Amino acid sequence: MNVFMAELFGTLLLVLLGCGVVANVVLKHSKAENSGWIVISLGWGFGVGIAVYAAGWVSGAHLNPAVTLGFLAIGGISAKTAAIYIAGQCVGAFLGAIVLWLAFKQHFDETTDPGLILAAFSTGAAIRNTKWNIISEAITTAVLMIGILAIFNVNNGIGAGFGPYAVGILVCTLGLCLGGNTGYAVNPARDLMPRIVHALLPIKNKGDSDWGYAIVPVVGPILGAVAGALLWQHVLIPVFTL
Repeated sequence: MNVFMAELFGTLLLVLLGCGVVANVVLKHSKAENSGWIVISLGWGFGVGIAVYAAGWVSGAHLNPAVTLGFLAIGGISAKTAAIYIAGQCVGAFLGAIVLWLAFKQHFDETTDPGLILAAFSTGAAIRNTKWNIISEAITTAVLMIGILAIFNVNNGIGAGFGPYAVGILVCTLGLCLGGNTGYAVNPARDLMPRIVHALLPIKNKGDSDWGYAIVPVVGPILGAVAGALLWQHVLIPVFTL
């Protein structure tokens, strides 16, 4: 139960802060309106860092089903524990999206563009092509997974105190360097659960929840995280330790 609650609360914070910076930038009459991609990338990075600090001392703060499945692929976690982690992450992301809506209720009401309303909850591609969007998400999430494994490697020395902010820097870097094509979901729970909340809530002026795109931020991150974990464990570590 402890790890379930930690993953729930950490992922709630991740979604509230991460989607919150997007809402700040895209919703009407926010004081941060139109402040741009750099603000979004920084907000996501710092938000993830805070969420990892909040939950990491209990569960290790995966906060991401793709990351959990990456650890499962290399034997870092059991299937039973992975299921508990993913359940907590999904519930947390769902609740985080509801809190986000409450925090920005007036600004959602003032926003008439359905695309901007959806953008505060879920990602979308700049150039829409399912195959290439999945490849992009997979590559970006592979880098995320390798970065996490590198930061918390026992020989690194970074992980103990600065590790959560190192992960935040990693997430910010992914946004600045690789995120502009798909919005870098890199996390199935972060995208799918807020998309469900968008579909359920009585949001003024909202359009459809774009379920035709929803496969991208689910499949891409899972493929990427598993590939990144296997690459780290079975290729990079053996090469680095020759």
